[in-house]
Amino acid sequence: MNKVYSKIESITGSVITVKAEGIRYGDLAEVDTVFGTSLAEVNRLAGDLVSLQVFAGGRGISTGDTVRFLGRPMQVAFSENLMGRVFSGSGTPRDNGPALTDNPIPIGGPSVNPANRIIPRNMIRTGIPMIDLFNTLVVSQKLPIFSVSGEPYNDLLARIAMQAEVDVIILGGMGLKYDDYLFFKDTLEEGGALSRTVMFVHTASDPTVECLMIPDMSLAVAEQFALQGKDVLVLLTDMTNFADAMKEISIIQEQVPSNRGYPGDLYSQLASRYEKAVDFESAGSITILGVTTMPGDDVTHPVPDNTGYITEGQYYLKNGRIEPFGSLSRLKQQVNGKTRADHRALMDGMIKLYSAFRDTLEKKAMGFIMTAWDDKLLKYGDLFEKKMMDLTVNIPLEKALDLGWEILSDCFSPEETGLRTELINQFWPKKD
Repeated sequence: MNKVYSKIESITGSVITVKAEGIRYGDLAEVDTVFGTSLAEVNRLAGDLVSLQVFAGGRGISTGDTVRFLGRPMQVAFSENLMGRVFSGSGTPRDNGPALTDNPIPIGGPSVNPANRIIPRNMIRTGIPMIDLFNTLVVSQKLPIFSVSGEPYNDLLARIAMQAEVDVIILGGMGLKYDDYLFFKDTLEEGGALSRTVMFVHTASDPTVECLMIPDMSLAVAEQFALQGKDVLVLLTDMTNFADAMKEISIIQEQVPSNRGYPGDLYSQLASRYEKAVDFESAGSITILGVTTMPGDDVTHPVPDNTGYITEGQYYLKNGRIEPFGSLSRLKQQVNGKTRADHRALMDGMIKLYSAFRDTLEKKAMGFIMTAWDDKLLKYGDLFEKKMMDLTVNIPLEKALDLGWEILSDCFSPEETGLRTELINQFWPKKD
């Protein structure tokens, strides 16, 4: 039988405290107020004093309201009927569809035992040359997209969702503007990808505590699909909003703050989510791409700083492009040796020449005389940025490799590229 308590000891913002026994951390409760019934989650135990974070906030709560403990943690319904649906951070439908209650599964469970994991060995094709060619996304990888506010990171995620060669897309939105939520929904629907997508969305106007539920709900559902043998790509935006929600709640709870006011367990909270990325031995996989916005373009900010220690590289989004310098996929060597014979050499050669182009730009800005070699580099850099770095470019890996050779042949002679003779003989474009 669920325990019901009719006296609230204290109300601090959206946190209420009751005296209760036999309650566990993370258990759910229902709080009946004049505005209706709201869920609440136990987030502190101190003897018989139980603190709960009320999803709907503290407005309208009085000390005489009733609290009914449900005896279980937060759960989400799992079935194939999730496909194409949109839910809030409390699991209620956002798309005016029916509520799903069958087969509830707990959220926020432990990560997979390393003994059940296999070494990543397959790439995820996205159609984006700066990912597929230069920093390949690998199945079961966990990668953040570091970005400043105002960059088109949601556009990038939506494009990856439409084009990534996976079975299921799970999109977790945290602190989204309502326009961004509609953008994701409309873009995926128009692109024909909504039927293989499940969306869990917390908007900026929703209760703060629901923001914390989004990654756990997304990853719990992803794990179940992966156990069915499906390759799942989890897209999370924005993990900085997730960390800010944690900070807001920890301040209400009067926890001792750490760096810049964030809770002391920020690293472990982020790691417990990212470490859900896995490739199962005899089932499917979970790959995680999470946007992390950097306030003031500061990579030493606690959220990107801690994220960098957890993940396997990062994509830097700057000036509407994925920057080749600073971006890194640490697992790309697991797969780019099996794509095409020229992949690794072309990747290294083109980045080396682009670095020389950047040096030439500095020389030009300082008024140095441009040599014939400098002119070639300037032409190459312009073509590289337009045909490779531009996020509107949408071509498969093989065509991106061929395009790379075409760009090189338009700007340089074969011996100027520094690439191996056998590769040049095989792949250098034949001019009429």
